[in-house]
Amino acid sequence: MSRTRTERLVNLVICLLSTRRFLTAAQIAATVPGYEHDPEDPRDHEAFQRKFERDKAELRELGVPLEIGTASVFDNEPGYRIAHREYALPDILLEPDEAAAVGIAARLWQHAGLAAAASSGLAKLRAAGVEVDPQATLGVEPVVTVDPAFGPLTGAARDRRAVTFSYRVPEVDEPSVRRLEPWGVVCWQGRWYVVGHDRDRRATRCFRLSRIVGNVRAVGRTGAFSPPAGVDLISHVARWSDPIAHHGRATVTARPGRAAGLRRWAVATAPGPDGDVLTIPFSDPERLASTLVGYGADVRVDGPPELREAVIQQLKEVVARHERVVAGAAP
Repeated sequence: MSRTRTERLVNLVICLLSTRRFLTAAQIAATVPGYEHDPEDPRDHEAFQRKFERDKAELRELGVPLEIGTASVFDNEPGYRIAHREYALPDILLEPDEAAAVGIAARLWQHAGLAAAASSGLAKLRAAGVEVDPQATLGVEPVVTVDPAFGPLTGAARDRRAVTFSYRVPEVDEPSVRRLEPWGVVCWQGRWYVVGHDRDRRATRCFRLSRIVGNVRAVGRTGAFSPPAGVDLISHVARWSDPIAHHGRATVTARPGRAAGLRRWAVATAPGPDGDVLTIPFSDPERLASTLVGYGADVRVDGPPELREAVIQQLKEVVARHERVVAGAAP
């Protein structure tokens, strides 16, 4: 399926989920990107009808419960909506690797521009006087964000423009400044990397995006370099990465009744003086640290030391970003 049709189908689902009334084909055409046409032109309108019929059939094949009806007894034209109760999924428990895959898909969707198109469609519905349920599409909207460096690096790779950034490695306290000609950004084993030519070391290097500190700054002109022909970014990251995975057990204290998602990962739970002590298996301290930081004061990392250090470092970065935002907003 083409990207254009995929975007149109997703936006159609969001549109029909966001209202409890039936929407006519004309309302959908005026709301959902991809259905634009001149209804006064018979040939153009017929093309829209064929496209809309194909999309309805596709949604039904995908299992989307599409309903047909009218908003009132005075309406002659049928409308469409999605049955909320039939569309909703029961609670799904994901393993850590499965959750990472879902997160990557949501991040890519967000950067494909689908979220902006969906928001524009909902704004059109409101302008047309259709009541919109803001909670209806919570299961569809991308709610996971990528590393802040993702956007600037992909943009620089597309424009063939060099960048500079501060990069932190676990064994060194202070980050170092790197100058890179980025060839592309790829995902390897659930983590994002940028690959390119390191100007200072005069060699090919790759950097994990989660270790980039602060902002990525583009320098120099557009089109300043050309990546090697036929370069395989994934293979380079695979060779650079440590083939020996680290397997450890983290000990985390969670407040009573809190951190429900974290408790599902735990292989053992025991009562402690400050809460429940969870034993959580992990292979990447930084990835687990990012998850733990999200729980705030509800959890405390007791060990191992490298995980505690990763959490402390990420918390320091959060404080530093907050201070920069506050300083920028001050008069």
